Amino acid sequence: MHDIKIRTFQLATTLLFTFISLTACAATPVAKPSIYDDFIEKMVSEHQFDKAKLTTLLDKAVVKESILKAMSSPAEKRLEWHSYRKIFLKPNRINGGIQFWQENKALLEAASKKYDVPAEIIVAIIGVETRYGGNTGSYKVLDALTTLGFHFPKRAKFFKSELEHFLLLCREEGFDPYEPKGSYAGAMGKSQFISSSYRAYAVDGDGDNKRDLWNSHADIISSIAHYFSKHGWRNSPLITQQTAVNGDAYKTLINRSLKPKNTLKQLAEKYVAIPPNMADDTVVKLLELKQKDHSEFWLAFHNFYVITRYNHSHLYAMAVYQLGQEIKKGYLKTTS
Repeated sequence: MHDIKIRTFQLATTLLFTFISLTACAATPVAKPSIYDDFIEKMVSEHQFDKAKLTTLLDKAVVKESILKAMSSPAEKRLEWHSYRKIFLKPNRINGGIQFWQENKALLEAASKKYDVPAEIIVAIIGVETRYGGNTGSYKVLDALTTLGFHFPKRAKFFKSELEHFLLLCREEGFDPYEPKGSYAGAMGKSQFISSSYRAYAVDGDGDNKRDLWNSHADIISSIAHYFSKHGWRNSPLITQQTAVNGDAYKTLINRSLKPKNTLKQLAEKYVAIPPNMADDTVVKLLELKQKDHSEFWLAFHNFYVITRYNHSHLYAMAVYQLGQEIKKGYLKTTS
């Protein structure tokens, strides 16, 4: 009986201390580390952001699985040229470009003159990117950049940098970081500038001390032209032109690089047809574009490469070029 009392007392004591311990733990929870901590510290130390406010902002960001899925399978990697082209070379997109040009004639002429960038290229960019503002994106930019910056390891460094630029942009332009919406990659406005490009190349085209790439056509048009100018656009009609090949020797010239590196003389040595009256040392890139049952071959010059600075895809650049040519053709008919 005595032993039973001792064991009962020991059990009661153990239960009491267990209860006290659990109560203490419940009263003092262990804080979970935030995935944003290092980023927040950087923004505070380098850019003097308020730590508490920034923590609250980032904690409200929503991770979107649809963003991760879209980023993992972009159209440029899934489609051949014959399918990709159909997306953009449609009557409604061509006619929309003609109308946009008509409605913004003076702005386009001014920007084209100032930056030496053809109006049809500016208009085509807006057409390819957002259908002239018809689809500027439905994702909160904050959600897109936090999702990709912290949950997409393959390009985390890039998107963390874009998040940094976005927060700085919001402070500089007076944007509420919760408000801007854009693409799944965080591109904004009718011109679809990512945050670093917005800060570096956006222009106040209408003189209202704002750079509004959603609503101000003066800002949008001038910003696109300025972007191309800063990326080396040359006042030259040479962008790209179709060619032909003989045999298979040309295959050694086909590679993933977008930059022109071969001379016309080198192409001729591989039995690629080259334009008459053009210097042999002209540097070009040979493109092979897949149609359903054959390949097309194109010579891509320096300005074609500049278009790929907007989106690093030869399919994208060709869609911009061909859409621009169709828009120009239609626009000139309306003015003749």
